[in-house]
Amino acid sequence: MYQWRMRNGLRRRLRTLVIGGLLSTVSAGMLVAAWSTGGFTSDLLLNLGSSLALAAVSYLIFDPIFDDARRARVQEHDRFDRATFIDRMRETHHQIRILDTWTLLLDGRARGRTEQAMREALEQGATIRVLLLDPDSAAARQRAEELERRQIDVAAQIRDNLRHLQEFRAGLATGQRSRLRICVYDASPSIQLYQWDGRALISFFPIGKVSFDVPQLEVDMASPWGQFVDRRFDELWDHRDHIRTLDRYWQLDVTLTDGEKRLGTSAVPYVNADDQVYVDGAGHLAHQLAHQATQHVREGQQASVAALGALAAWPPRRAGQQTCAFHLVHLDDDAPGLAEILALFDSKYGGYPATGDTEVFLLRLVPAE
Repeated sequence: MYQWRMRNGLRRRLRTLVIGGLLSTVSAGMLVAAWSTGGFTSDLLLNLGSSLALAAVSYLIFDPIFDDARRARVQEHDRFDRATFIDRMRETHHQIRILDTWTLLLDGRARGRTEQAMREALEQGATIRVLLLDPDSAAARQRAEELERRQIDVAAQIRDNLRHLQEFRAGLATGQRSRLRICVYDASPSIQLYQWDGRALISFFPIGKVSFDVPQLEVDMASPWGQFVDRRFDELWDHRDHIRTLDRYWQLDVTLTDGEKRLGTSAVPYVNADDQVYVDGAGHLAHQLAHQATQHVREGQQASVAALGALAAWPPRRAGQQTCAFHLVHLDDDAPGLAEILALFDSKYGGYPATGDTEVFLLRLVPAE
């Protein structure tokens, strides 16, 4: 953001110098012409040239002052206008940044228009960064309590957003996908930011209301207000111990172990419920488990999931996470809380099992002593 702001400032200064230079050049030409002619034409050119010279000097002096005044101006809007912001995203060539708990831009009919606007911005070379509240965090539970009267399931709203973003990103070309960066944060939300290039809408999180329904301040990102929210966004984005990327939110890398032997790593869907980690044991992981169970039978050992272990980076942050050892516990059909865990998988992934099969195979990762 700092480099982009520097480039934007250089462009404004270059514009001022170019316009001032053009006025000075025309003024000098008129004064030279006045010196080489006579009569009324000479007087006219002398007056015009002198006026243009004064205008050039005034422009070079006062334009930066007026520019600072324009940037410092704050416009207040009664509420967040989704349609207007989507239109502004379409015109963005440099960057879009969104900081929120969850965003209504991905709700209902607005989602299609939002995704199209994001696609157009990416095609124009823009970088899009999205920071949403971690649905598994204590901050999400606190925000849900603040909105209790509105009966809003904050975690479910965030999971819906992240699922739609994952689906949208999967359909992008590789170059565009690398410029769409999505993370979740587990800090207390303090400010809402919707930025398009050098302008932004900012708001705060009132108790009992969603931030979209309260007044929004439209600011220039080079103004004191803009610099304040810019720093807040960067602090969260760079705070790697409290951030996980969409990839790490979406899947967990699990390495099966048999004693000291590592059997292979699979990226599997997972949920976190009451500080317990549950993974989808179907797919490639199931094949690994079946193969190892067969191997145990051949060696005259007991064929059981419990005989195997697992390694996984937990918590799955961008940095600071540790590789932890786990025991594997298979959840039977009558396991306590199974319905709630399946509901979490359904909320996060939009259906479980994803293949539409009626069979489920869930494993709980129990930290090894």
